Amino acid sequence: MKRIPAILFFALFFVTVYGQERDSVPQDSALRILHILKTATFDDQTYPLVELKEIVVVDRLPRNFRFDYRRHARLVYNVRRVYPYALIVRNEFGRINRLLATMPDEKAQRNFLQQYEKDLFKSYEGDMKKLTFTQGKILIKLIDRETQITSYDLIRQYRGKFSATFWQSIARIFGANLKSSYDAAGEDYLIEQVVREIEAGRL
Repeated sequence: MKRIPAILFFALFFVTVYGQERDSVPQDSALRILHILKTATFDDQTYPLVELKEIVVVDRLPRNFRFDYRRHARLVYNVRRVYPYALIVRNEFGRINRLLATMPDEKAQRNFLQQYEKDLFKSYEGDMKKLTFTQGKILIKLIDRETQITSYDLIRQYRGKFSATFWQSIARIFGANLKSSYDAAGEDYLIEQVVREIEAGRL
């Protein structure tokens, strides 16, 4: 039922435009549809230029993969939902490393990281709470893809082994694993294809 107003709108639009065209064209004239093409010249010859959308051809799916359209559509939704956060982590990862390199000692670095952690929770805690468990697992994978380091190692590097172990134990309770690494050619093949489509601007 939700599609009926849209269909009526387009029908009304078509009738209105078509009616205007008929009123503006003399009765003894034939209604013609014209297509304007771009042209390109090669060797003094002019040819019509038609732009075609890029088509991606991928290899066969790895063994043990069975394509399910509904599951794939859900995967596309989930990856699109969390991929921007993986890019934020990648960008912040590089920025923080550059900032830490300019600080005089470990104390200054530690104070900076403590404040940064508070600001980070303030900015993104609400968004993270809205993610599903599946989306959280995909985000963990994508963080490894973008930074070349697992979420567990990220926490250990900046907050110490104790914090990394603590958050890993919490993650394991909910069926996640902060040590998960990204396998583009194997387990995460379908995620990789979705990410490439996003990067190419087709999703």
